[in-house]
Amino acid sequence: MPTYLSPGVYIEEVDRGPRPIEGVGTAVAAFVGFAEKGPIGQPTLITNWTQFVNTFGGFIRGSYLAHSVYGYFNNGGTICYVTRLPGELSDGGSSAAKPAVAALLPSRASASISSLQVTALEGGAGEITVEVRPPEQGQPEDQFTLVIRRGETEEVFPNVSLGRGRNVRNVVDVVNRESKLVRLAEQEATGSLIERAPAPGTYALAPMEPKLPAAPQVSANVFVGEAASRTGIMGLEVLDNVTMVCVPDLMAAYQAGRISEEGVRAVQTALLNHCEAMKDRVAILDAPPNMTPQKIREWRRDIARYDSKYGALYYPWIKVADPLGSGDGVLVPPCGYMAGIWARSDSERGVHKAPANEVVRGALGLEFQISRNEQDTLNPEGINCIRAFPGRGIRVWGARTLSSDPAWRYLNVRRLFNFVEKSIENGTQWVVFEPNNVDLWERVKRDIRAFLTRVWGDGALFGATPEQAFYVKCDEELNPPEVRDVGQLIIEVGLCPVKPAEFVIFRLSQFSGGASISE
Repeated sequence: MPTYLSPGVYIEEVDRGPRPIEGVGTAVAAFVGFAEKGPIGQPTLITNWTQFVNTFGGFIRGSYLAHSVYGYFNNGGTICYVTRLPGELSDGGSSAAKPAVAALLPSRASASISSLQVTALEGGAGEITVEVRPPEQGQPEDQFTLVIRRGETEEVFPNVSLGRGRNVRNVVDVVNRESKLVRLAEQEATGSLIERAPAPGTYALAPMEPKLPAAPQVSANVFVGEAASRTGIMGLEVLDNVTMVCVPDLMAAYQAGRISEEGVRAVQTALLNHCEAMKDRVAILDAPPNMTPQKIREWRRDIARYDSKYGALYYPWIKVADPLGSGDGVLVPPCGYMAGIWARSDSERGVHKAPANEVVRGALGLEFQISRNEQDTLNPEGINCIRAFPGRGIRVWGARTLSSDPAWRYLNVRRLFNFVEKSIENGTQWVVFEPNNVDLWERVKRDIRAFLTRVWGDGALFGATPEQAFYVKCDEELNPPEVRDVGQLIIEVGLCPVKPAEFVIFRLSQFSGGASISE
């Protein structure tokens, strides 16, 4: 309370009004994949296709990132983040192949036996040198220091080794995780760690074609990444406004034979785990290519046994115009196009509307034409089909999650709860450290009810009145003294979401005319 020491008139401003809860955005996508250029390992905000081209380059063979981002904006997306993975994917065509800038470091045992292969991240990189220094004083003999230089840039990796263990800094893992200039690959060799370690010296990277493998394997860890280094899927943890995540180039790597089917499952599982941990975004998964309806059903049931309310799977791939010159079009995974449709549906109808029965803009055809009987076997498995209808175009014909829980079967229900939870979380931060009394309880209930009334008015909740559509409880029963004594305030909110009319059934029958029929 203020202190009054002399007579007079004093004016005080008292905050007793409501604190409106604003709805958060629901249509921000994140893409992880390979690009022609641009920053590596850091999520970059992109607001239109031109900005993507200027930042990450255009369409490239063997990568679906550009196709997905283009489809996202073409179908209604407005904002997204793009994380570029290190390296590049190639379709193996000799006309597009570029000699890699690399060097083979000789081992200590013999100059004819290679220890490590060092490859520049950028195909046109030049003037890169690698210095191998002997172990520092007091360090084990198998350790060494690696110094990578390009112009004024210098990266130093001290006390690394070819060995592995809890207290060992494996040189391949450390450099591939932290370097912005090169990637390492250990060469096959026999002998002890000391004999296989690279010989001290300075080596320059140069174009190397014959000794590089045509299709080096891509580790699942490249896609998964790390939150601390802001790489891969895990690097998206720093973004609190992302609502959907796509990894289109996972299928590009699988299609090129650079990652196994087991690796695909590992990455998709990590993507689902990421979304479940964040609780504010949904993963859009692609089905593997070249799978018939029967095969994708077997793959979903017997191999990829995902069960998550934070993921959705789409099938089949869609055919779009080939920007690189092929007149027959090109098949691409649908995730980017689906993310754009989610954004378009949110903008036009709201997040409570199931993002289905929507035209796929830019689609010229499908990898497989799915019949109703075939979809009868796929829909119960949570496989959202994309189908072509005569006179109605190519449309998304499914809106289910990958969850076996009937309460979270539909995408719009999951995304509506994400929207409500995030909006309430952001709009009630003022409550923290307020006096935990009846007055606070009433103010919190008032603000949340006002917000949910708007949500109900938009048609997102089922009920003829707000009382039928939701409830907000915050009272002595939920907050007895033992709860308040530990600094907690518990508010219970119940919602009755609208469910999509997935099965529309008309019952037709004959009746004798002239009789009175009640409606």
